[in-house]
Amino acid sequence: MTEPVIELKGVERHYVQGQRKLTVLSGADFTLSKGEMVALVAPSGAGKSTLLHIAGLLERPDAGDVILRGRACGRLSDDERTAIRRNDIGFVYQFHHLLPEFSALENIVIPQLIRGLGEKEAAARALQLLDYMKIAKRAEHRPAELSGGEQQRVAIARAVANAPLVLFADEPTGNLDPGTAIYVFDALEALVRQSGLAALIATHNHELAARMDRRVTLADGKVIDINGQLPA
Repeated sequence: MTEPVIELKGVERHYVQGQRKLTVLSGADFTLSKGEMVALVAPSGAGKSTLLHIAGLLERPDAGDVILRGRACGRLSDDERTAIRRNDIGFVYQFHHLLPEFSALENIVIPQLIRGLGEKEAAARALQLLDYMKIAKRAEHRPAELSGGEQQRVAIARAVANAPLVLFADEPTGNLDPGTAIYVFDALEALVRQSGLAALIATHNHELAARMDRRVTLADGKVIDINGQLPA
């Protein structure tokens, strides 16, 4: 069996709204292995983003832990968590969040420079990723000059620029028309398969979810494997 890249063990997450305590995650367990592509499919408000944020060390669990490559991360300092996110975790969101004043190439170079890579090497890798995503010819264009699909492909390239261990994507094709969504997902899937990344992708698109290795949902605050029928 492939060794897990990331594990959630007994994760709890609660929010307080006035006098009411809202439980989003309640003893949630989840394992993601190298090279595995998993779809997270659940109704809006079920806690998909919360799960991704906790797994990606953007939020702390109220109880339980996140284990990355055998290292417990739930109680690490903010600086330690930031270093792990920078080096080992990639994020793709529904909106691309590219820096508008920089070109596509520069948007991919910047996280590599922050990690400490030299400018020449970072630019070469950025161009290689843009070529892999079939938009190298748009390298010098700023986000406003790119189509929605092109912007999202740049965002995907940026997310994997530092060769992370795991990629989290929150509705990465949600803002795209169906044809463009499939094209962008094709590029994302090819990149994940070629690199051996572990990937957890939240999506409402059942067609795309069916293409992944397995599907999970959230029910009563727990992560449940889906067999057969997908939830609405």
